[in-house]
Amino acid sequence: MLPTKKKSKSTQRSRQAHKALKPVNYSLCKKCGAAKLPHAACAECGYVNKDMTLKLGKEAEE
Repeated sequence: MLPTKKKSKSTQRSRQAHKALKPVNYSLCKKCGAAKLPHAACAECGYVNKDMTLKLGKEAEE
């Protein structure tokens, strides 16, 4: 089926206004200061919270 009436530009644009990209919210690691995602372990040092730190296995660089 085809639409019976043309949608105006303002109707189209207001409907699509929520499709814009939103910036990623980074936080800083309290231990090393690197940028990380909130509620996630730090990729540099493995710090999660004061009671837990993950042991990261770093790959050997060639």
